[in-house]
Amino acid sequence: MDETPKQAEWQQWLDEYAAKFLLFARQQAPREADAQDLVQEAVLEAAQRLDAQRPPPAPLVFSTIRRRAIDLARRQARRSNRELAASDQATELWFDTSVEERERAKLIQDAISKLPEMFREVITLKIWGGLTFAEIGEALGIPANTAASRYRYAVEELRKMTKEVLT
Repeated sequence: MDETPKQAEWQQWLDEYAAKFLLFARQQAPREADAQDLVQEAVLEAAQRLDAQRPPPAPLVFSTIRRRAIDLARRQARRSNRELAASDQATELWFDTSVEERERAKLIQDAISKLPEMFREVITLKIWGGLTFAEIGEALGIPANTAASRYRYAVEELRKMTKEVLT
């Protein structure tokens, strides 16, 4: 069965961005299943906006993930008992690492989680999402210069938090 050009374009786009979208969603969602749902819903919504003729721009999908994550958090806040039970299970690592590096990855994950949300988002989109500051700005609805500044501040804070532990 041969792929049509449209299918090939979508497959190439998914190969390039799926893991990046999932990583960003993991930062936003308390559980892996929620993160996967956020990605699926965001890709579908973004594609529908463009009539699914072509894969949507990555910043559009990232911003849709972010918006849907905010909606999810609001729904979960209304179910506080369920949130407390789920928060105990939200300890999965953000990194796919070997056993030897899990402790280091956990330390970095903890440091990132201590950053203010506006810094965490920019770090995730820049490092793991592979976006430019212009694309980050578009995804978050902020100027590119603000995205760059937040990135610099976040990196400096991470250096301070991990300096003694990782050296």
